[in-house]
Amino acid sequence: MTDAPTPDATTPVPVAHAKPRRALLLSIFAGLAVFAYVFDQLTKLWVTTTMVEGERIPVLPPLLHWYYIRNSGAAFSIGENVTWVFTIVMAAVSVAILLQLRKLGSAWWALALGLLLGGALGNLTDRLFREPSFAMGHVVDFIQLPNFAIFNIADSAVVSSVVIICLLTLRGISLDGSHHQKDLAAPKGQGPA
Repeated sequence: MTDAPTPDATTPVPVAHAKPRRALLLSIFAGLAVFAYVFDQLTKLWVTTTMVEGERIPVLPPLLHWYYIRNSGAAFSIGENVTWVFTIVMAAVSVAILLQLRKLGSAWWALALGLLLGGALGNLTDRLFREPSFAMGHVVDFIQLPNFAIFNIADSAVVSSVVIICLLTLRGISLDGSHHQKDLAAPKGQGPA
């Protein structure tokens, strides 16, 4: 009878935690997407049921006011006459995010994509179901800061996700969690001067 060999420090150990890790990443993604979406919709419901359009309430003057407006365009009211385009773009972004999930391997990317999806769906819901008509709805905005556009929670989630994605990209962290470093060495055949 022979004894089974005992593993040493050089013997590779099978990765048994790959599926639980993937489940954790998808949970982070889904949790943040749901949180951003629900928080956005609840704050918009609060605004539309307690304020009249155009009303401005000081919260922390002069830094923060609630100012209820409905925006038919994009950020800074750009494209007010093409609301349907933003509806299509937000729907496409949402589908693209879901298609990228199979590559997800980083908790930071899970956080960024969850916020992005929750924010996109929050404003997409407004576009689809708010007045004046289906797919042409105006987005409820209500957060006003000095010398800045009026925005909502969905916008905050989208901007936060874009900041995180930019930082991840600058640090060379891919969606799958791998790290890429740019080769800063001199091109081949050229030595130091």
